[in-house]
Amino acid sequence: MLAPCAWGQGSPTLNKVEQTGLITLGYRVGSVPFSYLDEKLNPIGYSMDLCYKIVDAVKIRLKLRNLQVKLFPVTSATRIPLVVNGTVDLECGVTTNTLERQKSQAFSVTTFVAASRLLAKKSSNIQTLSDLQGEPVASTVGTTSIRYLNEVNLTQKLDMRILAGLDDAESFQMVQTDRAVAYVMDDVLLRSLVAGVKNPSDYAISEESLSIEPYGIPMIKGDAVFKQLVDDVLVGIYRSGEIHAIYNKWFQSPIPPKGINLRLPMSAALKRAIAAPTDNGDPKHYE
Repeated sequence: MLAPCAWGQGSPTLNKVEQTGLITLGYRVGSVPFSYLDEKLNPIGYSMDLCYKIVDAVKIRLKLRNLQVKLFPVTSATRIPLVVNGTVDLECGVTTNTLERQKSQAFSVTTFVAASRLLAKKSSNIQTLSDLQGEPVASTVGTTSIRYLNEVNLTQKLDMRILAGLDDAESFQMVQTDRAVAYVMDDVLLRSLVAGVKNPSDYAISEESLSIEPYGIPMIKGDAVFKQLVDDVLVGIYRSGEIHAIYNKWFQSPIPPKGINLRLPMSAALKRAIAAPTDNGDPKHYE
């Protein structure tokens, strides 16, 4: 154990990191291009790059040149509990900042803005929610998309049979194998899944947007000093323009391991969130 000093004063997270010489990053195994495993099974991605920038700032703040990074796998179901109980210091994945989630954890300023949409086989001609009346529909457990799907199923009396995949790959597989006629998830994740299959032209993503999804980096609630450090790092990246190089690396260039290119220009909503950083969990703020 390292002897405590004043560098992490006022922050439970920084005090813990200082005393253990260890910071823990939660990562996802298949959320391309945010957080996923490369061919050597190392976590990489857009969110991982941003988290490592924060780790660099923690090293400087605590004067810990040899700070160790522990990489901890999380899923859509486990990520929130692992942040809340302090197992994970930063969750470097694809987590939507919502007003409900803010009751149990804190979020960084917004790092990405997605929209939830429908993915279906083109042959099914499914384009809107009304097309899903009485049909089996997939989404992923523990996500805002499956919560939204359950809500509209009740309010619009669609009588859908909602199937919950354990992760994005399993949910998409339900559509591939015709167990579900559609998959509801954030558009950027749908795009990455389609880009990785043999015949991407067989699938279509709806024009209709179901909900706005502002992503942030989750951390433990109530640690204002640590959150300020995290936000300062991200705002610094935004103001310097470095965010554009990081964005282009993951969304407009070939990425490992398969060399797919999402060819996804930065949205107007994300440009606004970069120009005026915010941790607002209200989706209407991003419209």
